[in-house]
This record gives sequence, structure tokens and C-alpha cells, in this order.
Amino acid sequence: MDFLDYAFMQRALLAAVLVGITAPAVGIYLVQRRQALMGDGIGHVAMTGVGLGFLLSWSPVWMATLISVLGAVLMELIRWYGRTRGDIALAMLFYGGMAGGVMFINLAPGGSNANLTSYLFGSLSTVSQSDVTAICLLAAFVVLVTLGLRRQLFAVSQDEEFARVTGLPVRALNLLTAVTAAVTVTVAMRVVGLLLVSALMVVPVAAAQQLSRSFAATFAIAVAIGVTVTIGGTVTSYYQDVPPGATIVLLTIAAFVVLTGLATPLARRRARAAAAARPAPDPAECAIPASRDADGPVGV
Repeated sequence: MDFLDYAFMQRALLAAVLVGITAPAVGIYLVQRRQALMGDGIGHVAMTGVGLGFLLSWSPVWMATLISVLGAVLMELIRWYGRTRGDIALAMLFYGGMAGGVMFINLAPGGSNANLTSYLFGSLSTVSQSDVTAICLLAAFVVLVTLGLRRQLFAVSQDEEFARVTGLPVRALNLLTAVTAAVTVTVAMRVVGLLLVSALMVVPVAAAQQLSRSFAATFAIAVAIGVTVTIGGTVTSYYQDVPPGATIVLLTIAAFVVLTGLATPLARRRARAAAAARPAPDPAECAIPASRDADGPVGV
């Protein structure tokens, strides 16, 4: 536990725990909506925010949050109105976000692509106190939304038409989900990196679904997996001097593989137990034969 003696590791672990909570908490709604790659797209857009932060000498985290939120709202508008050209518009938005980030950071005084690397793949030593403050505030927003509005968000994620009939503000909730996902991306970028954050939003949820079909149980298991792998990846990164983002994602995938292997015999055992609990059908000799008269069977 000697790593706790270092201030930068204390900051990195706090950020890792918050990322482990927030990423699966948002990801469960994205998986239900079949928008698993939304986080990846927002990560591309957030690069422009990071580049603008360097160019304007503002906090890259807060600037990335602003640009990510605007990008997420634009993505939702494209989904509503884009129709057949929506995929092209989204592609331009994603790749334009990447190009903008590279351009702005190279225009910044003393800026280069090397400054962008820690935001793309995560870095332990570069998590500052101001970053931790921003991450704590943003994570609090994500937790309040994902837990406080879980019933409404779940209803919209499952069936938008049904949710609309029941009187829920479907478009407002969709926008809120997109904004929350954008905030989560910027929360995670200092630990996992913009290019890898989508995996932490999706894979823990997929792993949790191997063990449970209940929303509440899946939510809890996914968050537990997220916290475990982010802490494990951060500590491993410190001792082995490997990139934290890549380590966390590989641990997450390993957790998915292990839980999938455990879930298969568990599902078979449940199926056998369910089959054994069903009442046995009447044996053939106990069946009541159809009545017959001399001319043949009597119809009812």
C-alpha cells in the first residue's frame, strides 16, 4: 500500500473510483437503448474541447465538458431529424471533433500532439487537484441523474412509444441521457482516456447481464465491476508502469470473459431447476379415453 503515500496516486485512485461508478451507471441506459458506441462518438467530439482548452488557456476538463454536451445534444437532434443522412452527419461530427482537437492543440502556445496523449489514453501522474475537483462535481451530477431518474430513464430506454403514452417527456429525457453520457466521458478521460472510455461504459454492463436480468441487480453488479477494474487497473499501472486506460479496459474484458464462463453452467442449473419444478404431465394410462359408441367416436 505504499502507493497511497503519493499525492498523485491518491488523486488518481479517487478519480478511478468515480469513473468506475459513473461509467457503468450511464452505460446501462445506453446499452438498453442500443447506443453502445455513443460514448465513443462523444469522446471524439471531446477532443476539440481539450484542444480549445489548451488554446484559450482554460481548463481542458471543463472545456471538454462544454463541447461534449453540445456534441451530445447535436447527436440527439441528428437522431431525431437526420433520417437517411443521419449517419453521414454523425461521421462528420465525430471525425471533425478529432481533427479539431489536433488542430487546436497544435495552434496553442507550446502545444503539440504529445499534450493530447494523456487525454486520449489516460495518465496517472497528470491528474491535478483541479481535475479531481471537476471530476467530483461532474460525477455527483451523473449519480444524481442516473439514480434519481432511474425509473423514467429506464422506461424511455426500454420503449419510447410506451413512455410517451404514459406522459413522460421522452425527448427531454433522451437529451438528459445524452448530456449525462457526455459528462461521464469527461469524468473518465483523465483515467481511462477519450478513446477507451466507451468500453468502460458498456463492457461492465454486458458482464453484469451474464449474471442477472433484473435492472437493479445488473446496475449494482456493473458498478461493482467498474469500481473493481478501475482500482485494479490504476494500481497495476503504478507498479508495472503500463498505460492505465489500456490496463483498465483489458481487465474489464477479462471480467466479462470470466463471468460469461461462470454464467453458462449457472443458466443450465437454473433451467434444470425450473424444469424439475414444473408439474409432471398425466401419464398416458391415466388419460380419460374418448367415449365411443358402436358406430365410432362420439363428437362433443
